[in-house]
Amino acid sequence: MELQNPVRYGYSGLPPEGVTDEEFLDGLADEGYTAMELSFVHDFPWKKPRCTAFGKLAAERDISLSVHAPFFAMLTVDDEERSRKCVHAIEHSMKLSQAMGGTVTVVHPGHSRDRTSEEIFDLVRSRLDYLASKTTHLSQHLGLETSGTVAAFGSLGDIAVLANEYPFVYPVVDWAHVHAVSQGQMTSRESFEAVINFLYSEFPNFKTEHLHTHFSDNLFGPAGEIKHVPYGQGTLRATPLAETIASMNLDITVISESHHLDSHRAIFHELTEGIENAPATPAAATRPLSHLTLPDAVSVIKDGEAFVPIGVRQPLRLSNIDKPLIPSPSGQTYSKGDLIQYYASISPYLLPHLANRPLTMVRFPNGIDGDHFYEKRSPSHAPDWITTAVMGDGIEYITANDRATLMWLANMACIEMHPTLHRTASEDADVALFDIDPQEGATWADLAEVAALIKLTLDNLGLRGYPKTSGSRGLHIHVPLGPGHSFERSRGFIGAVGGLLSKANPDGISIEFDKAKRKGKVYIDIGQNGPRR
Repeated sequence: MELQNPVRYGYSGLPPEGVTDEEFLDGLADEGYTAMELSFVHDFPWKKPRCTAFGKLAAERDISLSVHAPFFAMLTVDDEERSRKCVHAIEHSMKLSQAMGGTVTVVHPGHSRDRTSEEIFDLVRSRLDYLASKTTHLSQHLGLETSGTVAAFGSLGDIAVLANEYPFVYPVVDWAHVHAVSQGQMTSRESFEAVINFLYSEFPNFKTEHLHTHFSDNLFGPAGEIKHVPYGQGTLRATPLAETIASMNLDITVISESHHLDSHRAIFHELTEGIENAPATPAAATRPLSHLTLPDAVSVIKDGEAFVPIGVRQPLRLSNIDKPLIPSPSGQTYSKGDLIQYYASISPYLLPHLANRPLTMVRFPNGIDGDHFYEKRSPSHAPDWITTAVMGDGIEYITANDRATLMWLANMACIEMHPTLHRTASEDADVALFDIDPQEGATWADLAEVAALIKLTLDNLGLRGYPKTSGSRGLHIHVPLGPGHSFERSRGFIGAVGGLLSKANPDGISIEFDKAKRKGKVYIDIGQNGPRR
């Protein structure tokens, strides 16, 4: 069958001595490979210039690249001097991946070594906090690879906890490791589908839209993986994975970590053949909303005139939680406490979209029927634990990087939060925005038609857009960007697409600033693409 999202397949390694990068990549392309993971697992044999040049050559051949960080660079090392070497190696790996145009840097999380779960997570969080501070400007996914032994840290559940807390942490499923830890259970399509459904239920959706995975054959014992073996000598097979890719229409990269070229080819052949022989009508991938795991309800205790939430690490105090804010047509009125609970509950899914973005707050102190005001500057009474950032306009902005900050914002009756189209580390755009609004005389159906045309245009350009309701009558379509795009450039792109669409349908689409000239049309607002908008 033909897939909507063709599988990217390649292997982990480095070009052999005596072969130029051009010759090596030509060989990959000739064999049909469309991915390559640079295996910097022992040291860093390449400098940044070679990575940059290699990335350009790979892009010309439609080969996507990723990097595997050194094996020693783990997140669970508690010796501070060794840990510094580990996180610096991970940081350097991410920068080399960035230089070659890759988006994934794969890391082995580490070992438990008789430490409690709380001790391990606190240690790993401290390492991730450092990496977040150093790599925010990079468009890199830190791919935590699933562990291959039962004593190691890095189960899919462990990774899910961290991926829901840190925007740049993504899962990397090593199918051989899952097979070993499960004592050989990965032998059917159903077992692979169960893992995928776990990913869909426990990770934010945007972190599983494209999956980066590893595959190899192995031997294992009661403690987990013992060693990799040539493909066919173990019990893990590619056909069930191929059937799962076809049945669930997965957007996936599969990297062979075998040590043998013949094994790479055998896995690739079996994947390709399995997909080609899959049923013509795939089953729909399951992402039921009922499977989303939300945090437990927030409980509070009264402390004088204020309320203190239980289980929140930061010293957060809430006030007037019974104050009505939002009436509903059914006659029920939602209080400030309800708003706090709502933002606390959706925090795992909202925070990745807000993290490290300056926020403009829209506050409704007397509810949505009362007056409201916009506030960019962090108020003087903001707690010290709130993360802020001073941007180019000299204003100190709030950033919502954790659940407690969302709850504090809700306590300020901040019902709307407007994040910028850039992160705090750079005022270059990392999102291009189509802001489309139906003008007087235009309908929602007209708006939907324009949105469909924008999607068609983006599809033809190989780009992906994500629609979002704007809170009014319009629609926002977000197009993620890599690093290095100024707002002048992103605005020019939106203007070019909008201009072409308005010329193709001048009676239905407008990019005119003059309101009188866009009556009865759908307006594409180019000007929203700017810093701190």
